[in-house]
Amino acid sequence: MHKSKILLLLTVVFIAVYSCKKDTGTEVITIPPEPLSDVVGVNAEQIEVFLKTHTYNYEEFKSPATDFDFEIKIDTLIEGNSKKSLFELATPRTLSVSSDYFGIDSDEVVDFTYYYIIAREGAGSSPTVADSTLVKYKGQLLDGRVFDQSSNYLWQYLPLTIRGYYDGISQLKSGTNVIENSDGTSKYSDSGIGLFVFPSALGYYSGSQGIIGQYDNLVFTLELGNYVPDTDYDNDGIPSILEDLNGDGILTNDNTDEAEEVRAYTPYTANHIDADDDNDGIPTRFEITINEDGTISFPDTDGDGIPDYLDKD
Repeated sequence: MHKSKILLLLTVVFIAVYSCKKDTGTEVITIPPEPLSDVVGVNAEQIEVFLKTHTYNYEEFKSPATDFDFEIKIDTLIEGNSKKSLFELATPRTLSVSSDYFGIDSDEVVDFTYYYIIAREGAGSSPTVADSTLVKYKGQLLDGRVFDQSSNYLWQYLPLTIRGYYDGISQLKSGTNVIENSDGTSKYSDSGIGLFVFPSALGYYSGSQGIIGQYDNLVFTLELGNYVPDTDYDNDGIPSILEDLNGDGILTNDNTDEAEEVRAYTPYTANHIDADDDNDGIPTRFEITINEDGTISFPDTDGDGIPDYLDKD
């Protein structure tokens, strides 16, 4: 399985389908995803049990041996053991999830909580949820089965991954000091290293990916080596984080010219990956002003309160 595929954000509605033979042919019945309110409690209970019954090698991070590899190792917490559980060590963070994010027509907005642990704070700074990051990672289910991993650094543009993953990475700090190994590889001696456990609504929800089943919670351990500040993925002159127009931390639901795309039967292209955000034929880069100090101005030529780069007329 390609690593890039397992972490790509899926923006389609996941459905379960079964068929039955009839005289008129094959009938396909669509089963919609479960309501968010039915899943949130179940996921929360599963995650809490996992956190309270598992720990990690935090002592090694506090007093690292010379040959310590700085790898997070999750282990079952044995009764009577004095080690702290993941639940005691983790920080909770709550994100609101809208039902329409998964194509559920119920107008629900439900809070889902994920947990993160910073095993080693990086020496650099933190990326936004819209930046391109250089990472090593391992993803697994609560039962320990690994569904994807990268033992070498690779670049990932965070908005194209899943929400719990990119929000978790934004809690870490990058490294600053690169060490060249004798085998030609390199590593960061002061990178940020963390662990995230998040519910299905911050992952694939009712979708399936490989061994990831419907409504599965996910666990990631990750090292953040570096990132590109103010990543401008579509090279339109506007950093991707500024293309989150509604400020909800989700770049895929900001699409100024969605109506035109629907009418033209063209693919959905959110602003952060669209070089002409308003689809007026003039590239976004030519409808903004990049000042000498690097700041950006957004002209509004007709004075209607909508900046030119988002103004279709």
